[in-house]
Amino acid sequence: MTHFQTQVLQRVRTIPSGRVVSYGQIAASIGTPRAARQVGWIMRSLGKTSDMPWWRVINNQGKISIKGNIEHDARSQKKLLEAEGVVVADDFTLDIEKYRYQFEEKES
Repeated sequence: MTHFQTQVLQRVRTIPSGRVVSYGQIAASIGTPRAARQVGWIMRSLGKTSDMPWWRVINNQGKISIKGNIEHDARSQKKLLEAEGVVVADDFTLDIEKYRYQFEEKES
C-alpha cells in the first residue's frame, strides 16, 4: 500500500457517523488537493469485508456518485447513510453543508 493510500484510509476512518466529506476534501486535507479522483479509486477498491466507512465520502455537489462495483452501489451507499441519520433524496443528493464534517487543524 502506498503512503497516499494509507493517508486516505486513515483520514476516512476519522469521519464520524452521520457526517460526510467530499473526495476532494480528503485529498486536500492530506496535501494533495488535485487528487480527488484517486481518493475515489481507493474507496471503490474496498471490499465487503472492509470496515472502512467508505459510504461517508461523496462528491462535493452533495451527490452520491459511486459508479458501483461488484460489492457497492449508490443504493447501498444511500441506505448506509440513511441508517446514520443522513437524509438522502431519491436522486441520491443530500445537503452536504448540513452533514459535512470539517477535519480539525491537527488532522490536516
